[in-house]
Amino acid sequence: MEQIAPVIDFKAELSNSFDLDGKVAYLPGGYGGIGEAIAWGLAVRGAAVVIAGRNAEKARALAENINEAGFVASGLAVDVKSVGEIKDSVDAVVDLHGKIDILMNCVGIQIEQPLLEVTEEAFEEVIEVNLKASMFLAQAAARRQIEAGNGGKQVHLLSVRAQLGIRNRGYSAYCSSKGGQVMLIKQHAMELAPNNITVNGVAPTFVYTEMIRHVMENDEFRQGLLDRIPMGRIADPKDIVGPSVFLCSPASDFVTGQIMYVDGGITSSQ
Repeated sequence: MEQIAPVIDFKAELSNSFDLDGKVAYLPGGYGGIGEAIAWGLAVRGAAVVIAGRNAEKARALAENINEAGFVASGLAVDVKSVGEIKDSVDAVVDLHGKIDILMNCVGIQIEQPLLEVTEEAFEEVIEVNLKASMFLAQAAARRQIEAGNGGKQVHLLSVRAQLGIRNRGYSAYCSSKGGQVMLIKQHAMELAPNNITVNGVAPTFVYTEMIRHVMENDEFRQGLLDRIPMGRIADPKDIVGPSVFLCSPASDFVTGQIMYVDGGITSSQ
């Protein structure tokens, strides 16, 4: 009988599934609490990481720490509110390393305002940074990835607020922006699939970073949140690293258009 399934040397095929040796990863927002952990995770797996944000000193300081540990990193400045700066930053990555294999978009802000107090300025700023920047970071990276013809990875950092609203908090802008990112990911995955470029998202619940200190210091809110998460805790930055590395690595070559919820089970229970 003719054999249909290919013969696979699993030892050879799987030994490098999570290796990123020789890959170049661009991390806008990469010096934030979650971004820093992901930057280290990609560097440890062998990628040359380029960390960017409005504060060039913070980006370069993190890069220096990574370099001192024996890995490859650099930092640069980018204001993701400027489409021109987004394009220039991606071009700078290619100028430095000759290519951009991975876009790991860690950009994100939250301006909390109750529904009846939401201002046009605040709403537009959150949408601009969280959603519009995702669009044009993806576009700029895709242009260079398509040009190189070697496929690529695009991963966006989202939140469970892409799927779940939150009680007693003013999250209209944030939830809207994260929900929009979900559909942006799905659409980009469809358009870039013929070029062997995968597009996915990582969506954590609350993660212990400075960004959420103000809400976690509210004992009543913190306990209510912990009670809703089946695993009984919020995330640590390192919890986000494994899923991010997976979606940036060859192990996920047949995964696209997906959102991985890293949430202790909260989206499965609500």
